[in-house]
Amino acid sequence: MHIYRTNGLFAMLRIRKVKTKSGAIAIQIVQYVGHNVKIIKHIGSAHNKEQCNALLSLATEWIEKQLAQTTLFPIEKQKVLFVEKANCIAVTHNFAYQFFLKCIEACGLLQLPQLLIDLAIMRLIEPSSKLQAINLLSRYFGKQYSQRIYQTIPKFIDYKSTIEIHAFNTANEVFEEQFYYVLYDVTTLYFESFKSDELRIQGFSKDNKSQQPQIVIGLLVTQSGFPLSYNVFPGNTFEGKTMLPVIENFIEMHPNTKPIVVADAAMLDKERLAELRDMKISYIVGARLANVNIKLVKQIHTSLNTNKGATIRMKTQHGDLICDFSMKRYKKELNDLTKLIQKAEDLVSKQSLGNKAKFVKRVSKEKIELNTGLIEKRKLLLGIKGYCTNLSEVQLSNSTVIDRYHQLWHVEQSFRMSKSDLEARPIYHRNEDAIRSHVLICFVALMVEKYLELKTNTSLKKIRILVWNQTESHIQDTITKEVFKFSSPTSEILNTPLASLIKEWNLLPH
Repeated sequence: MHIYRTNGLFAMLRIRKVKTKSGAIAIQIVQYVGHNVKIIKHIGSAHNKEQCNALLSLATEWIEKQLAQTTLFPIEKQKVLFVEKANCIAVTHNFAYQFFLKCIEACGLLQLPQLLIDLAIMRLIEPSSKLQAINLLSRYFGKQYSQRIYQTIPKFIDYKSTIEIHAFNTANEVFEEQFYYVLYDVTTLYFESFKSDELRIQGFSKDNKSQQPQIVIGLLVTQSGFPLSYNVFPGNTFEGKTMLPVIENFIEMHPNTKPIVVADAAMLDKERLAELRDMKISYIVGARLANVNIKLVKQIHTSLNTNKGATIRMKTQHGDLICDFSMKRYKKELNDLTKLIQKAEDLVSKQSLGNKAKFVKRVSKEKIELNTGLIEKRKLLLGIKGYCTNLSEVQLSNSTVIDRYHQLWHVEQSFRMSKSDLEARPIYHRNEDAIRSHVLICFVALMVEKYLELKTNTSLKKIRILVWNQTESHIQDTITKEVFKFSSPTSEILNTPLASLIKEWNLLPH
């Protein structure tokens, strides 16, 4: 019998054991009033000594909770789970959530609104609509949000500058980027809608969704591909007109940097190159050799003479034109060109006037013929690629210009991450601020993804699997109703590239 003092709430509480007709031992909390016994609470029935001790422990806890008193003769609490009397009531993935949250903190973004952080984490774990994301946050992590989040999301755009400053600081302090070069490119994100407005509008689609409205995204990244800054433009904006606003904003935010901008050939025209020179911004851009006159093409071809690794530099009105020859590029382009010429010859032989093809030109309404001049020019340019820069050879050697330009794949990779891993499109929002906030959430998620990739040399797809396999099983004893939490073993994940971050962030589940 276990006796408890009270403050007048009850005359006296006791725990008693009573044998039932089935042979079990019932554990009850009772109160004696004279010669009568009043049952206050039936705790449960035990069939062995261990279960009995567990129920006695539970009865003790109940009394202490109700009366805020402690027993005069305490018994040790039993931490025993009876497997045959237990159910798994939940499996959570808090390890995964804490892992990505620590990465958010490492990028300096922990002061952002919790909803913004949680939506970015869900885009890393399981990209979905915002409504589905809050359902998953509740299911996986027990985080509750009302469905009125759509009133809050548009306000996230107020944090864009703050996020970009932390992106710069992370690249600078964590990855020691020097910002001698920044890489720029654009992509398009389409909408699951056919209704256009001033922002959502049809344009040249990089997703082959020309019938659907879209927006244009300009993205600036470091040499290693870490995202620095971005901007959103109407869907019909010419690519070349997007770069200056992004570059100007970056330089304004970080006046001590004066980086060399590296961009694709399709990005800039004569007017844009002149604007960059007027602003004294250095650049390396791809050159459109197909637009160069045949005389200059022959000069370039003769100078390089199909020598592997050969380069040439010459002055032009847009800066220095640098060309190099690659045998690997030559073989691929020759194979492609042969197929195109064969297709053109077949069309000409059949006089198939309705089909458009490269290297075919129309000479009348009823006749087409091979464009031999274009074919000759294309053959002369096989294996040759051009680059344009306003930096002299003293400032930047030919090989350095070429190497820096080839790093543009980092921007393309970031876009692939956003579109594939983070599923940034299609976009379902209609409100402009909500659209821009959606892109902002994707930018935060991209920062985290690139941080982890650079730190661990592991893709997000593999990271997702590794952290998601670290679970917490919640097992309830059906007799005592006590819930026990068991974390999965750490041996597997501690033998992966994530181990150093897990130890640094003190995330070990055991």
